[in-house]
Amino acid sequence: MSEYKLVHGRSPVFYKRFERKEENQHQTHYCPGCGHGVTHKMIAEALDELGLQDRTIMVSPVGCSVFAYYYFDTGNVQAAHGRASAVATGLKRANPGAIVISYQGDGDLAAIGTAEIIHAANRGENITVFFLNNATYGMTGGQMAPTTLVGQVSTTTPWGRRPNNEGGPIKMAELISTLDAPVYVERVALSDSKHIIQARRAVKKALELQKQGAGFTMVEILSPCPTTLKMEPKMARRWVGETLAKEFPLGVFRDRKRVFEPISVPQASLAEVLGIDGKSVTKEEGHVRRKHTRATTLKIAGFGGQGILLLGQLIAETGMREHMEVSWLPSYGPEMRSGSAHCHVTLSPERIGSPMVSHPDILVAMNEPSLRKFGAQVKPGGTILYNGRSLPEDLHFDGVTVACVPASAIADQIGSTKVANIVMLGALLEATDCLPFTTAQEVLSSLAKNPELTEKDERALEEGRNYLDTEVMVGAQAGPDGCGE
Repeated sequence: MSEYKLVHGRSPVFYKRFERKEENQHQTHYCPGCGHGVTHKMIAEALDELGLQDRTIMVSPVGCSVFAYYYFDTGNVQAAHGRASAVATGLKRANPGAIVISYQGDGDLAAIGTAEIIHAANRGENITVFFLNNATYGMTGGQMAPTTLVGQVSTTTPWGRRPNNEGGPIKMAELISTLDAPVYVERVALSDSKHIIQARRAVKKALELQKQGAGFTMVEILSPCPTTLKMEPKMARRWVGETLAKEFPLGVFRDRKRVFEPISVPQASLAEVLGIDGKSVTKEEGHVRRKHTRATTLKIAGFGGQGILLLGQLIAETGMREHMEVSWLPSYGPEMRSGSAHCHVTLSPERIGSPMVSHPDILVAMNEPSLRKFGAQVKPGGTILYNGRSLPEDLHFDGVTVACVPASAIADQIGSTKVANIVMLGALLEATDCLPFTTAQEVLSSLAKNPELTEKDERALEEGRNYLDTEVMVGAQAGPDGCGE
C-alpha cells in the first residue's frame, strides 16, 4: 500500500472553525475570488513555517480586513479606521519580542491612515505591514479609493476618476521607499499562480526580517475584488495582472539593512527615571489608603447639560485624593446640550486594566432613557440611583438595590438646577460608602470659583446625603413601586 503525504491543508495558525457565520464554519466569509482569503493563507503558512504563531499579534482595522480575528489563532487587536500602524507601533514597543502585523486595505492605509503609516515607516518601527490594494473601497460599496485608477468608475466618481478633480492614484510602495528607515518594501500581485508564489515569498521574507529585528517591512499586494469591480473571479485576477499592475508596477522597492539601530534603553526603575526615591505613596505618612476604599466601577448617564461628565470627574478626583487608582472615560454625542452623555469611572486599590465599564457596580441614571438603557447592565448586588421619586411602572430590577432620589427637584429647592448632579453625589456617597464624604467636600471646596455656587454645591451635597438617610432605606430591594422603601 503506497503512502500519501498531505501537501496542502489548513494551516494550524487558523482556527479549526470560522465562527464569523453560524453556517459554513469551514470556510471564510470572503467573496469568491477575493484576495483576502489567499493572503490569509500565505500569512498563516509563513507564520507556521517560521514558528511565530505564539508570538504574533494581528492588528486589523476597518474594512474587509476587519474580521481577521475570526481566522487567525494568534493575538488579535482591533484598531480604529486607519490607525492600525499606530496601534501596531504601541504593541511592538510594549512587547518587543512579539511579531506584530498590521493588515490593511487601500482605503484604510492610504486614505484615513496616511499619516500613521508614513510616520511608522519613517521611524523604522520593527513591524510588518501587509497592504491589500484592490483600487476600491470594497466593504462599503465601491467608493473611489486613493489607489483607484484614472478613468475608473466608482460610486463617488460616476464619470471615472479625473486627475484634475480627484488627483491621481497614490503609489504607496514608491512613497514609503523614499523614506530612509524602511528596510524592505515590495509590491506583488495575486493575478496568477506564478505571481502568487512570488507573493508568498515576499510575505515570508517580511516576517523573517521582523523576526531578525531588521526594522520596518511592507508588502503591497495587488488584489482582486470581483464583487465591487463587477467581474467574474477569473476576469478580476486577469484585470489585476493586465491593468492594475500597469499603474502599480511589481517589484522590490527597498531591500537593505537597517539604517537606524535600536535605541538601547538602560534598565532603570520608574522611580529612578522620575528622580524620586521609589517609596510607595500609599505607605508614606498621611498617604495611607482608607480601609473602606475598595474597587468600584460606576456608570453615570443622562442628558448633556446635567453635569454627567463633571460628576464622574468629581468622583475620580475624590478617589485620587484617597490615593486610589482611578480612570474616567467620557462618551457623549455631538450636541452640547440635550444630547445623550455618559461616562465610565473606576476606583481601585490596584492598577486598572481598562477604563471601559460594561457591567458597573453602580449606575447613576439622571434621566429615564439612561435608566432603561443601562439599568440591566448593573452587576447582581449592585446599586442604581435614579433621578426621580419612583421608577417607571414597567421597570423592575431584580438582584440590585434601587434608590430613587429626586435630585432635580431638590436642586430647584436649593435655587439652582445646576447642582442636581451634586445632590446625586451626596446620595451616592451615602448609599454606597465607596468614598469618604469629607474628601468629596474637600474636592468641591478646592474647585470653588463662584462663592454663591459653592455654597449651593455644599448644600446640595448635604441634601443628597440627608435625603437618602431619612427618606429612603438604602440597601432594601426594590419595592412595589420599583424603589427602596
